[in-house]
Amino acid sequence: MKIMYFHLALKQIYMRKSIISMLLFIAVSLPVFGQKKQVTVEDLWRDYTFIPSMFGGFNSMKDGSSYSQLEETGDINKYELKTGTLLSNVVKAGELVPEGGGAAIVPQDYYFSEDESKIVFPQDYESIYRHSGTANNYVFDLKTRKLKKLSDKGNQMFATIAPLGNKVAFVRDNNLFVKDLDNNAETQLTKDGEYNKIKNGWADWVYEEEFSKAEMFEWNSNGTKIAYVKFDESKVKEYEMAMYDGLYPSQYKFKYPKTGEANSIVSVYIYDLASGKTTPVDIGKETDIYIPRVIWTTDANVLSIQRMNRLQNKLELLFADAATGSTKVILTEEAKTYIDIADNLRFLEGKKGFIWSSEMDGYNHLYYYDITGKLINQITKGSWDVMDFKGIDEKSKMLYYISTEISATDRDLYSISLDGKKKTKLSTKKGTTDATFSSSFQYYVSTWSDANTPYVSELHSSDGKLIKALEENKPMNEMLKGYDFTRKELFTFKTSENVELNGWMMKPTSFDAKKKYPVYMFAYGGPGSNECNNQWEIYDYAWHQLLCQQGYIVVCVDGRGTMGRGRDFKHSTYMQLGKLETMDQIEVAKYMGAQSYVDKTRIGFQGWSFGGYLASLLITKGADYFKTCIAVAPVTNWRYYDNIYTERFLRTPQENPKGYDENSPINFTKQIKGKYMLIHGSADDNVHLQNSMEMTKELVKNNIPFDQFFYPNKNHGIYGGNTRLHLFTKILKFTKENL
Repeated sequence: MKIMYFHLALKQIYMRKSIISMLLFIAVSLPVFGQKKQVTVEDLWRDYTFIPSMFGGFNSMKDGSSYSQLEETGDINKYELKTGTLLSNVVKAGELVPEGGGAAIVPQDYYFSEDESKIVFPQDYESIYRHSGTANNYVFDLKTRKLKKLSDKGNQMFATIAPLGNKVAFVRDNNLFVKDLDNNAETQLTKDGEYNKIKNGWADWVYEEEFSKAEMFEWNSNGTKIAYVKFDESKVKEYEMAMYDGLYPSQYKFKYPKTGEANSIVSVYIYDLASGKTTPVDIGKETDIYIPRVIWTTDANVLSIQRMNRLQNKLELLFADAATGSTKVILTEEAKTYIDIADNLRFLEGKKGFIWSSEMDGYNHLYYYDITGKLINQITKGSWDVMDFKGIDEKSKMLYYISTEISATDRDLYSISLDGKKKTKLSTKKGTTDATFSSSFQYYVSTWSDANTPYVSELHSSDGKLIKALEENKPMNEMLKGYDFTRKELFTFKTSENVELNGWMMKPTSFDAKKKYPVYMFAYGGPGSNECNNQWEIYDYAWHQLLCQQGYIVVCVDGRGTMGRGRDFKHSTYMQLGKLETMDQIEVAKYMGAQSYVDKTRIGFQGWSFGGYLASLLITKGADYFKTCIAVAPVTNWRYYDNIYTERFLRTPQENPKGYDENSPINFTKQIKGKYMLIHGSADDNVHLQNSMEMTKELVKNNIPFDQFFYPNKNHGIYGGNTRLHLFTKILKFTKENL
């Protein structure tokens, strides 16, 4: 469910940013006379003034010391990573003429085959859901220098080149295909795919959204076999959305399993390319389960499968024999609450075992198992969480990860040996550091920021030594000096239950402690998700500066259920999702209201998605403390939301009706006293418009005045064209009039 509501469509925005960057550079060179500038909504959502420059990352080559880059000319060049020296031209734009004639393609993106003999160029990409979309793919052979269209039979999904570079697997029309690049033969591996019934190699909607996995097929290590998951959606009920695109609106229907309802029945298969044989894999007799991941081990004949029960509190790692489909359980993990699915599984070469992450000791840590599933050692330990496992350099036996060891609001990069020794903190500045490693782990690019400093990217050797700065955002920093900006201040406070919470606060630049100010609170607040981080927020920062300039104090606090503070803190909301989160935000309002410089009669809250859900609870259950609340794309009744997300925290409504009903805003509209604004996109495939419609019915039923606005054909992100400009203009106007 998690949505970072500002961080959408960044690729298009960054492209536009490059066009206006010259104007920004010129602007910061001009002298500023008199009063500093004020932020406008147009700055944010029309001119994109406050988007910092970002090092675009790098496509590390197999040698680990070079990278490739797509140039504005359409060429792809190869550079030395350490010096940035141009080593060679890989492809010239003029070469990208499809075999058989036609105009040259204009590269939009690219990726190499594992053996670096081919390059895939996806063209005309069209998004479907969060992690899926179709493209018209072209394959360039670096030896023959020929560009071939992958298929003339329709666009493809998830085009994936085999490790040897000779074949490409993809999904089309819910079926799985393989294209032989040597003889151009296209083989259809499955034939039962059907819209809204059977999906082969492509996850259903709820897997894609809640397990962050859409592509459900994978080549083995030598490209001789493909494992894939089949989703039988026949018994899953449909959700229908009107699309306002003509004289008569069309209807978009898709399978969406709500809480307590039937899921897809999943099955796993292995296709052998040499024999053409498809082998079913034994995943057990129970069908009401999840298969969130299938990953080949380094043994080309052994497939790993992660099997999870419906309650999501038991996770098993199975190994399957590719020849027979027989399986055995290698590892089992159980919890009293739930287990998160992570992408931290790494199989070591030579059947030397695997790395696994778990919260079994109360914090998320890395563990080393042998290939039979026997625990060799716990690699990381401590009262902090590993937030991101970056990988392992098997030559040096060093692992790299991001953790909250310093604090839950900071992120730092560490290295540690496989035996749990030689731990070294590689990041050097307080704040948030992320890192991208070269394929050999010889180098990494770090990206650092703090709450008031835009991103700084640097190249380091794997031992942490700085090689050179790549992006320091000097023009952005100079430009910011010309604006009337205040500083974001991190703070902590204890609730009446003696729970310490992390937050940040931004006060107007003209702040006078003798005056009383209104407070604009903001949070997401959902399970395992933080907003109070010591890092630069691309859009939030400038938006909240705008509010400060309007005379508001802006405050954000991460309540119970958020991450980085261990399993117990994160899982404290189990079976009562929304209860403690609401209590904690009310505690924030009480805390702020007790400050001498705050007008406690003018405290408001704005949130999106889960944050919109909180806003709807705060204007009802927190009616005595909040003058106004703005809810964007909120869940208003947990019975309307999807089953994987909701049941993970609440179980089914049949098992836990109290947990559902006592924490759904739709049941408490009579308590509203303040001003409430409800915003939703009509084509929201995630949190359905039904939520706001049912909330509206209850508000009208109880004669509660409120404001609302719907954005036609917009999804959960509510963006595109002038949409965000319009939306935030509306939010600002509502805030100024009612807070």
